Amino acid sequence: MNTQEIIDSAKRTLTFEKNALEMMITRIDDTFTKVAEKILNLQGRVIVTGMGKPGHIGKKIAASLASTGTPAFFVHPAEASHGDLGMVTPKDLVLALSNSGESKELFDIINYCKRFGIPLVAVTSAPDSTLGKAADFVLQIPNKKEAPEACPFNMAPTTSMIETLAMGDALTVALMNMRGFTKELYHDRHPGGKLGNVLVKVQDLMAKDEALPLVSDTATMADALLEMTKKTLGCVGIISSDNKLLGMITDGDLRRHMSADLPTKSVREVMHPNPITISGDLLGSEVVALMNSKKITNIFVVNEQNQPIGLIHMHHLLKAGVV
Repeated sequence: MNTQEIIDSAKRTLTFEKNALEMMITRIDDTFTKVAEKILNLQGRVIVTGMGKPGHIGKKIAASLASTGTPAFFVHPAEASHGDLGMVTPKDLVLALSNSGESKELFDIINYCKRFGIPLVAVTSAPDSTLGKAADFVLQIPNKKEAPEACPFNMAPTTSMIETLAMGDALTVALMNMRGFTKELYHDRHPGGKLGNVLVKVQDLMAKDEALPLVSDTATMADALLEMTKKTLGCVGIISSDNKLLGMITDGDLRRHMSADLPTKSVREVMHPNPITISGDLLGSEVVALMNSKKITNIFVVNEQNQPIGLIHMHHLLKAGVV
């Protein structure tokens, strides 16, 4: 194949899959709503199962559900027949994935659901199949006649797997919205890696207590210089007698006011009043955006009384991997 033929092949595949997704959009109906509500009100977990390629997709769906507020895990249908059915309880719901609906490995799970009254949801292109007929709800995806596989022989699972994955994503996001799932809850489930870093809160990163560079508004610049040198954060906060933040002096302020008598000046003469401040529950990613827009590298964190409780520096964000 030459370069253009390869490009044409890729475009053909993506077009097949795009057309299938557009078809699915027009078919979302009340059944989807009923399934989402059923899952939302579960006392147990969503048990996702599927054989072969649907099984691989099922692992991703289970992981997405679990990480966004819906307890879920994947059970391999072959292993289920050899003891893993014991993982499934009457309080659970089984989400079974099979394009044809005739995967023999699923039959034991189907029978188990019927025996113990466990809700069964099928994602299949064949509602009249064994799985489709047994299911309490069918989330139907287009079949191979309506939306052929991207495989040139219309055999290898390609388009059908995109359909199955998309249905799982649609359920996941709908449930997130129904639960009122927040960024904070998402971070609780992703404390590690880049996602966890981006969603970490300022209060978990900031310098505080003895590390805070602060001097009284009656102090001289000599006092301020000593505090800045000691705390090494490139700034110092100026506070009133009742511990309210009045102003801030940065390394840049020192350069702008450099003179022989600078150490004897009052901090009030050099500070810029009413500096930008933030609350501790702001996300690290939000602080990065603020720093970039204001072209600053450090911000004081204050409480409701405008008293400094912390200081966030760009280096804190870099070290935590937020930037």
